[in-house]
Amino acid sequence: MASGDHLKALLKSHIDGDDRHFYAIAMQLAAHEAKQGHVRLAEELRKLIDAAKARRNAEVHGLPIPITKPRGELASLLQVSYPKNRLADMVLDSGVADSLRQVIKEQRYFAKLRDHGLHPRRKVLLVGPPGTGKTLTAATLAGELGIPLFMVRLEVLITKYMGETAAKLRQIFDALTSVRGVYLFDEFDAIGSQRGLANDVGEARRILNSFLMMIEQDDSSSLIIAATNHPEILDYALFRRFDDVIEYHLPDTEQIRQVLRMRLGRFAPKRPRWASLVESAQGLSHADIARAVHDAIKDAVMHDAESIDQAALKQFLINRQSMRDRGHRSTLGA
Repeated sequence: MASGDHLKALLKSHIDGDDRHFYAIAMQLAAHEAKQGHVRLAEELRKLIDAAKARRNAEVHGLPIPITKPRGELASLLQVSYPKNRLADMVLDSGVADSLRQVIKEQRYFAKLRDHGLHPRRKVLLVGPPGTGKTLTAATLAGELGIPLFMVRLEVLITKYMGETAAKLRQIFDALTSVRGVYLFDEFDAIGSQRGLANDVGEARRILNSFLMMIEQDDSSSLIIAATNHPEILDYALFRRFDDVIEYHLPDTEQIRQVLRMRLGRFAPKRPRWASLVESAQGLSHADIARAVHDAIKDAVMHDAESIDQAALKQFLINRQSMRDRGHRSTLGA
């Protein structure tokens, strides 16, 4: 049995955040139990210490953290994955790419910056039209840093019962403190709308106030990513809670060409007329172009073709344009 002095020293080192002293005392306890003949207990203690050291090392150096899926109610609030995405695979504005590189760099030097009393970027707001890469960015940050991506399920988070959403939010912020990862609040305007809007209700204000308080107090090692297509309706107080606000746009002519080349790969037309294809894709998002190319590749595969027919690809792009226009008209008429 551990002595009172050992227990006090163990607790003090934990409170002081002195990991090295904490592990040293824990190993002394394991050695003491082994001498007492409690071999199984000593071995269990050593395994726990080794696991704790490995986890701590992963958190500090940005290595993958082995975790189980969230349990209990948290399992319904968070969808977890381990993305393999890389920044080099995204087609982005130079300004957006530079901002993301800075976030990644500061995260990789997380411990060094913290040791100097500095705060690495870890709370980022992404704004821009649908399909321009905001959700993919969260997966890419997780892939670059080797940490899990947790997508917050807003349809489960937001309830009609007073106080319940705030309680669920607290569970999420507790989780991001205990498990390092990228936590994505997609369609963030659902909880971040301006207080005082015509359709605002008391519970919505309470939810927003709770989020503001929690993100202000959060000092974890996780990244909080919020994404929205409607930054104009976000509450003004939110913007100063984020380290960076990154704005996404529809792809320009050169970016359209890059997306087409990247997505087509070996299925590219034998004599591609890029100017004509780019013209057909004007106004489409990155995701729309990718879907049109994907449809054209499937069509080629089903017809045992080694490459995509230019005219067929152009038609798929035009079809996407029509779908986008119908969606816009439907939104305006709603």
